[in-house]
Amino acid sequence: MQIREISAADTYALRHPVLCPDQPIDFVKVPDDAAGRHYGAFLNDTLVAVISLFLQNGEARFRKFATHPDQQGNGIGTALLNHVFTEARRLGAHRIWCDARLSAAAFYRRFGMQPAGDVFCKGPVPYVKYVLDL
Repeated sequence: MQIREISAADTYALRHPVLCPDQPIDFVKVPDDAAGRHYGAFLNDTLVAVISLFLQNGEARFRKFATHPDQQGNGIGTALLNHVFTEARRLGAHRIWCDARLSAAAFYRRFGMQPAGDVFCKGPVPYVKYVLDL
């Protein structure tokens, strides 16, 4: 597996079917994608996981973290998230956070991330903010 920086546009083809298959592809585009850093995990030159990192005022936020369903549970998402934590530190962030789907909360807790705030919904999907001091 190889992890490398990619363009925002390179993330859309994986973001869309994994995160929001019932929505138009524009739904997975983030207004500030141009300001972010985007990373992909590749197996044999095939993009199998993506994540986007946004830095502001010493904090890093990751968004649109998606792993192809055929590759989930193989450690690829774990490796990609660890890579993003390292990048956030390298770029000077002292904290990293995300809006996590409640269904993925246990995954983020494995990294030491903790819930911060109340559960909220984006459409029918419940989320909670998860944070980690770096």
